[in-house]
Order: sequence, then structure tokens, then C-alpha cells
Amino acid sequence: MTNIQTLDTPTLLLDHQKLLTNIKDIANFAKQQGVSYRPHIKTHKSVKIAQMQVEAGAVGVTTAKISEAEVMAAGGIKDILIAYPISNPEKINRLIKLLQKGVQLKAAVDNPESLRYLQSGLEHTPYTLEVWIKVNSGLNRCGVEPGEEAVLLAKAIKNHSKLKLGGIFTHAGHSYAAKSYEEIQNIGLQEGYAVVKSAILCELAGIPIPVRSVGSTPTYKIAGKVPGITEIRPGNAVFFDAIQVGLGVTNIENCAVTLLASVVGVYNDRIVFDTGSKCLCLDKGAHGNQTVSGFGKIIGHPEVMIERLSEEHGVGIFVNGTNLKLNDKVQIIPNHACTVVNQFEDYTLHENGRVIDVWKVDARGMVK
Repeated sequence: MTNIQTLDTPTLLLDHQKLLTNIKDIANFAKQQGVSYRPHIKTHKSVKIAQMQVEAGAVGVTTAKISEAEVMAAGGIKDILIAYPISNPEKINRLIKLLQKGVQLKAAVDNPESLRYLQSGLEHTPYTLEVWIKVNSGLNRCGVEPGEEAVLLAKAIKNHSKLKLGGIFTHAGHSYAAKSYEEIQNIGLQEGYAVVKSAILCELAGIPIPVRSVGSTPTYKIAGKVPGITEIRPGNAVFFDAIQVGLGVTNIENCAVTLLASVVGVYNDRIVFDTGSKCLCLDKGAHGNQTVSGFGKIIGHPEVMIERLSEEHGVGIFVNGTNLKLNDKVQIIPNHACTVVNQFEDYTLHENGRVIDVWKVDARGMVK
């Protein structure tokens, strides 16, 4: 078997054992809490990994885009939530094509006008689309406000013959802006309560809510314990990354994805790697919160911090020198795994430093 140190660089590496451990950890939490597990695939974008998650107990997957849903459906994943509001007629036609293929599709809704577009698109088909109400639990992006606004939208859904209400969900993405783990815990509780409160009020109005779903890797083990929650949707937890470590969500030993990089220059005050912004991206946190120093953590070389990136160069600095020299290869844990994976066509899967397979990043670059 090939040793990863002989590979050309930059290469996207995936540690097989860490991947399996992370998938098992999420599945075990779901089983212990008696909730369903519907992972978001925008992190890994891989049919193979999605299939592994389903084999571990996932009921289906979550996608951010219709294009991702199309890739997952083509790969045999048939239960898919598109966690993004859809009202564009062209995109609705693509939803219909997925329904024609037998996909158990769920689509996000958060305003009455989008219901009219969906109803109009489906009117002359034999299909009824399952929709889930998205509530705003504090991120202030998409979503109705929890409580009465959710009830009003639920009542509006009942008035559309081609739509059926299947659940209420939210995403506490603002947890990435937390300054402490205590703040993450509070956000996770608010996330769970926003969904449960909305579901209870809907059911008091005579509208059943079968699924109450929460997401966000930093919060899923908190929100997932709130009584009344029935589903979790973590995405990044399949890999983790330096931002998750910085938030206190995980340990660096659990990060499954790394970039194999080569030293291309060593100077008195700096060292240069062949992994610039086109590989490592420029993330240092989310929503204005920088949870990391530098642009990736170099395994085994804490003396070097990647201070800046240009397109093809990662420039590191050190205080008391480094033993790295020209053509040495290192593994870099990315700050944000989701965006880094999207830059590569495939994963090089390895165990104990040996290459065991190459897996395609199937939904790479999907933007529609």
C-alpha cells in the first residue's frame, strides 16, 4: 500500500478510522436519546459517506441545494430534506423530477407566498410535496419566528391541496459566534425550545407535527436532549475541524480531514507551503467570531502558524525556528472542513498513514 508521504501535494486526506468513529458517535447519541438522525451532507458532499451514515442508522440526509439532493438521489439516497426555501418555478420543476423518481422529498418553507408558488407548480401533477416549516431560533437568516408565526404558516399549508406539513425545523448557526461553551449550551437550549414551542402551539390548533428537527454541530447534543425534539441534523460533526476545536466542541484528535502539503520555501522568518487560499480557504470563524489563530493547524508542528494565504501559497511564521525543510510534507487540519472539501475532486482515504482508497467528492461545487 502507498504511504501518504509519497503523494503529490496538495492532497485532501480523510482518516478512515476517525470518520467511522465520528459517524458512530452521532448515531449512538441519536439512539440513546431516541431521536432520528438526518445528517447534513454539505460538509462531505459524498454519496459513499452518506451511504455509510444511512447504514449507521440515519433516516435520510439533509442538503442545502437541489443539486446536492439530485446527486444524493442518483446515489440511492431516497429520503431527503432540502433545508433551503424554494419558490423559483425552475427549481420547483426540479423538485417534481425528484418526486417522479420516488424520492421521499421534504422542502423548507417559511412564508405564505412560497406556498402559492409550490402549489401552482404541483397543481397539474399527481404529487403532493411534504414541507417543513423553518423557524428562526436566533440566527436571523431564514425562518418564521417561533410560536404564533409558525402556527399561521401551518394553517396556510393546510389550505394548499398539493402540500402536506411534515415537520418543523431550525438551524442554530449563530452558535458559531459563541464566545464560550456555556453560551453554546444556552443557544442549543433555545434552539430546541423554539422548535418544540412552535410544534406544541400547532398541535393545540389541531395541526399535528410529526417531526421536530434541530441541527448545528456545536449544539446538536444539547438541543437534541430537549424534550419533544425528534431529530438531529449535524453536518460538520462527520469530520470536525479547527473551528469546532476552537469553539470547545471537540478535540483536535477527532478531526478526520487534513490537507497534505509540501514545504516549498524556508526563510529566516517564515516558511511557505503549497496550500494557499484555493485549498485552505480564508475562514477563521463565522458570524464575526474568530475562534482560531492562523489558517489551519499543522499536525506535529505547533511552532509554526500559517499567518497568511495567497492563492497558491500558505505562509507560516515561527518564533524559535522549526526543523521543517524544503520538500518536507505535513498534514494541516483546515479551519473549516466544509469549504475546503468543496475545493477538491476526491478524498484520499488512509489508515495509519497508508492509502486504502480514493473516494469522489460527488456534489463538489454545486451552487444551484
